[in-house]
Amino acid sequence: MTDKIKLFEQQQIRTHWDAENEEWYFSVVDICNALSESSAKDPGAYWRKLKQRLKAEGSEVVTKCHALKMQSTDGKYYKTDCLSTKDVLRLVQSIPSPKAEPFKMWLAEVGNDRIEEIMDPEKALLRGADYYRAKGYSEGWISQRLQTIEMRKELTDEWKARGISKEQEYAILTNEMTKAWSGFTVKEYKQFKGLKKENLRDNMTNIELVLNMLAEVSTTAISKAREPKTFKENKDVANEGGKIAKTARKNLEKQIGQSVVSPLNANDKPALEIHSDYELLEE
Repeated sequence: MTDKIKLFEQQQIRTHWDAENEEWYFSVVDICNALSESSAKDPGAYWRKLKQRLKAEGSEVVTKCHALKMQSTDGKYYKTDCLSTKDVLRLVQSIPSPKAEPFKMWLAEVGNDRIEEIMDPEKALLRGADYYRAKGYSEGWISQRLQTIEMRKELTDEWKARGISKEQEYAILTNEMTKAWSGFTVKEYKQFKGLKKENLRDNMTNIELVLNMLAEVSTTAISKAREPKTFKENKDVANEGGKIAKTARKNLEKQIGQSVVSPLNANDKPALEIHSDYELLEE
């Protein structure tokens, strides 16, 4: 997940890229300010009034808002109402502004950045590496993390091909696979690492990333071979893919005499890159 500031007619719009769902999110307050030229003394005033009106009208735009932490002008992070590109277009229709059409064109340009990355994956990798580098992760860890992003996308694409469409279904399948290899559900794993809403993979050691990636690659391969038709069948495949990674984990732990499922998190980023000569996939 990547947070960036983009400019629309010299006005800052905070944006957030959700890599797993492949979706841009935009700060609603920033959009309202850019289109309505609201007073800087109370940047949220226009949105508060508009939100009340939209609620009274029964508009779905308000219910589509996601509360994401974004950096404010004071340098701190606060929960901010955000909308996806599709829902931003709906919002713009509710704001009488001569800038509405230019803003729609700007949104298309932002989306084009992602199209360029899809057409040339190297651009996405370079931007992803820069993001993690700026956060203080080691080069070795970054290399491993970028590989996991690609493997995760291949898995979610496979799930889509098998009829998985609901966010809750993705979460259930991910939990099944994660618990099968690590012994923890995603929620339990986060608690073990002392996390709340942070991305779990961004807080894994490089060994954990490799094992999680093995589970995902195995699940993808088994799914392609079996072509599961029902959700239960997909769940069984996720479990089996996870068990393959569990076998690798157990073999490694036997060799080094300790668990590789670690409480380490991104508060100590250098420690996440664990140097080892052990072969993780050794039978």
